[in-house]
Amino acid sequence: MDDRLPTNLWVMGHIRAADAQGVTMMVLRKGDPTRGTLILKLNRLDGTFAVLVQVRSDDRLVWSRATGPDWVDEATADAYIAKQVKYDPDLWIVEVEDRRGRHWFDGAVM
Repeated sequence: MDDRLPTNLWVMGHIRAADAQGVTMMVLRKGDPTRGTLILKLNRLDGTFAVLVQVRSDDRLVWSRATGPDWVDEATADAYIAKQVKYDPDLWIVEVEDRRGRHWFDGAVM
């Protein structure tokens, strides 16, 4: 049996926790409420972005930098996200606004 939380509860819980710490997180796109995969769009509020995709490794959640090791402009981040949404319409997209580029979700960035 899979004991993971449904995606909608997991995302909303993180948004509330981040809000309590003064970090803005917003859902840009809602996917499948129970098992949708999450993509994070990190916004450092200086015109630079990164896109993190959710990956499971040995049943642990980790994040992969989909846009590469360097920060990119918003058009590049959005183009990657649009391509993924065409491939998987069940995706959730969450933007995190944090000057230090933290993602606030469990799991290391690989």
